[in-house]
Amino acid sequence: MASMARFVSKLSGTRTDPRIRKAAIELTETAAERVKTLLDRRDPRPLGVRVSLRHRGCNGMSYSLNYVDIMDEKVKHDEIVQDKGVTVFVDSRALLNVIGTQMDYIEGDVASEFVFRNPNAKGTCGCGESFNV
Repeated sequence: MASMARFVSKLSGTRTDPRIRKAAIELTETAAERVKTLLDRRDPRPLGVRVSLRHRGCNGMSYSLNYVDIMDEKVKHDEIVQDKGVTVFVDSRALLNVIGTQMDYIEGDVASEFVFRNPNAKGTCGCGESFNV
């Protein structure tokens, strides 16, 4: 009977300890600085960037980054993350696939790009464009 009381207590929401939730996405310092630079170049300045997933590539999913200029129906249900002075909107349909992901920005000799380190990814394609979970 005591186990049933604990179960009902959990259902009734009588928890007194606050739940700490891991951020859906985390930015490195270099990624945050690059996003700030890109946002500052646009007039008017966007509210932030939106991370979503698209079905493409040999492994099924790839990341998509877009500016968020207004709070509209498209981003209404997104998870909003504030990190290092940047607002990131995480598409609600992508949320479960990207929780815990780190977004970085890498500058190389030939190319510069945002790189996503996703702990949920089970595999990636050879070129790194897509992943699966």
